[in-house]
Amino acid sequence: MKQIKQYENERVLVLGLAKSGFSAAKLLNDLGALVTVNDGKPFEENPEAQDLLEQGIRVITGHHPIELLDEDFALMVKNPGIPYDNPLVAKAEELHIPILTEVELAYQVAECPIIGITGTNGKTTTTTMIGLLLNQERTKGKAYLAGNIGFPASEVAAKATAEDDIVMELSSFQLMGIDGFKPEIAVITNMYEAHLDYHKTRENYVAAKWAIQENMTSDDYVVLNWNSEELQEMSKQTSAQVVPSSTKEKLVNGAYLLDGGLYYKEEKIMDAAELGVPGAHNIENALAAIAVAKLKGVSNEGIRTALSTFHGVPHRTQYVDTINGRKFYNDSKATNSLATEMALSGFANEQLILLAGGLDRGNGFDELIPAFKGIKAIILFGETKDKLAETAKKAGISTIIMTSNVETAVPLAYEQSEVGDSILLSPANASWDQYPNFEIRGDKFMHAVKQLEK
Repeated sequence: MKQIKQYENERVLVLGLAKSGFSAAKLLNDLGALVTVNDGKPFEENPEAQDLLEQGIRVITGHHPIELLDEDFALMVKNPGIPYDNPLVAKAEELHIPILTEVELAYQVAECPIIGITGTNGKTTTTTMIGLLLNQERTKGKAYLAGNIGFPASEVAAKATAEDDIVMELSSFQLMGIDGFKPEIAVITNMYEAHLDYHKTRENYVAAKWAIQENMTSDDYVVLNWNSEELQEMSKQTSAQVVPSSTKEKLVNGAYLLDGGLYYKEEKIMDAAELGVPGAHNIENALAAIAVAKLKGVSNEGIRTALSTFHGVPHRTQYVDTINGRKFYNDSKATNSLATEMALSGFANEQLILLAGGLDRGNGFDELIPAFKGIKAIILFGETKDKLAETAKKAGISTIIMTSNVETAVPLAYEQSEVGDSILLSPANASWDQYPNFEIRGDKFMHAVKQLEK
């Protein structure tokens, strides 16, 4: 870790805890900052706040007093999930207090290169693939996963050495809070419409994602999904070297699918059929990962070995169990329509029971009508169940069942199924109407599946 001096004796406000805020507060304290942590959760229910207080860090919990900003803070480090119209954040902007997210702190102290991955869908799978590829033949150091994948970036950067790499999944929320952040290699998996409740417009969302490359130079590389005409056009606006990837066309300067083979430039790496995870979307993810691996010097054999033995990540079309001839899959990470559409492409609809629903962000679901056609039954829950029911009717699904939540949906789905069917949780919505995060939603689903065996 670089021992930077810029925060010594500077007042810093960390707004919001969870994993990233907790790690940011610890790092800033280690760097000599005068840290104040403010979190909305009451102290007696807040183990992170209790831990930080024991370390001598000032903690204010249970509310967000606006008068805190009278204390002349030099910096605010904001939890990515807190919107910019939050009164404390808005007041900090009015006072011209710099507002960062902890990925910027991670960049400032990191001794090693950073590979940054963003996009609407496929980030976690692509990040995991890249980490496996970069560790496949490694003799020195390690490729660490960090960021939105669940490992706080500042915590990872604090322990990584110059011989390591940090493979960092980055959300649009995190990228809104950067300043000098610059990855050696950036990846944008795709760009669709998402999180408009936070970003307000698609233009704001795209701008947040595109910020990943804003500090990159001609010595750096940005891997872009060339299937997207929008990303093709945006590629003209970066100083980094562009490495395209595509499942639709041959690219002599990038990664591509051709006649069932995965290529980098003119060199065949492996057959697409050798990938350990199914689906056209995973071919796109693999091509982006292959591009990064080749830029980092991984051999074709190393790539083939890693990708053929990779069987996916938790909560992303994750096989759970087979019970009495019915296969169960957990795709809780599908928090938008496109992710569910991609998941459905890997199943035979006439033998599929779909579980869906969740947080209502104001959008409709008619784009899912083609993907829904032929589905055997759909079990719906959460705030969006009525909207999804309308979409299911338009798609011609005859069996539409409403229920309370994921846990009650599982036995209902089993009742509608027969030997040979698949039961898939792919909600097409965020979880926050009923669950703290998609991981807990997925865990509840898997627990309910296990209960069927009893």
